[in-house]
Amino acid sequence: MGHGGGGTLSAELVEHLFAPAFGSDVLAELGDSAHVTMGGARLAFSTDSFVVRPLFFPGGSIGDLAVNGTVNDLAMAGAVPAYLSCGFILEEGIELSVVGRVAQAIGDAARTAGVTVATGDTKVVDAGHGDGIFINTAGIGLVPDGVDIRPQRAAAGDAVLVSGQIGVHGVAIMSVREGLEFGVEIQSDTASLAGLVGDMLAVCPDLHVLRDPTRGGLATSLNEIASAAGTGITLDEGALPVPETVANACSFLGLDPLYVANEGKLVAFVPPDHADAVLEAMRAHPLGKESVRIGSCVEEHPGMVVAATGLGGTRVVDMPLGEQLPRIC
Repeated sequence: MGHGGGGTLSAELVEHLFAPAFGSDVLAELGDSAHVTMGGARLAFSTDSFVVRPLFFPGGSIGDLAVNGTVNDLAMAGAVPAYLSCGFILEEGIELSVVGRVAQAIGDAARTAGVTVATGDTKVVDAGHGDGIFINTAGIGLVPDGVDIRPQRAAAGDAVLVSGQIGVHGVAIMSVREGLEFGVEIQSDTASLAGLVGDMLAVCPDLHVLRDPTRGGLATSLNEIASAAGTGITLDEGALPVPETVANACSFLGLDPLYVANEGKLVAFVPPDHADAVLEAMRAHPLGKESVRIGSCVEEHPGMVVAATGLGGTRVVDMPLGEQLPRIC
């Protein structure tokens, strides 16, 4: 399970087993989306699989995630998402009414995101060999001229911005999975971020890095970026936007909000002279109204993420080994 959690074990699996076997220069960048050129057009191409349990949760479902997760991977490359494929793996015995609810959620989410589900596939496996419904979506989108967003572009001096409260999705899933109550219902933040990214690019076409911190949370995304760019990252722990409900739930469950998954947030690395303008544009968008600056890229401690604590000290924010909360997307 740890190898599927988005942490160190996942990275080792990809880098030491899959990447050498495939031998692709395009794959070697290891971004959430591949950058390819066809007929003179620059495209982003991504695929993702969804195995979340339960299928329906406060704020969304596996259908919403299947669309928004792939759309957001394309958007993190600066692309305008256009088309998706959708593959269903159904377990024998799943009610058609449940499949219909998920399919409707996919259609609704695609229309909201402005993308077309253009092709798909369906397979059925024997009872006991699945978990109701698994979904794979792949997507393509057009990358505008002049846009070059990838983790290797993070540079010392960059402002690190996050588009809102973190840890919400993972806690929402855990609360319904384990039947926990925290005094108020916590809803997933699943959403398409393509519109928010478009507004950010309108004021700063030279965004350096974008990432949606899903599996492994914000800490994993920041560590991956620091490693890819060979730069250090310093966070202001007091600036991290952790809602009280998530903080309380994480305290109860023994979790760190930095490692809890999100499905409707992004982290951006922005040149310092454009940081204020980008932050203003983010706050003007409905999905970015709680955006804040949480830190900076630095020359010190390359490849490491360090958080300045409220007590005046610092702590290293490591890459997790696996996933604190499995099966969250």
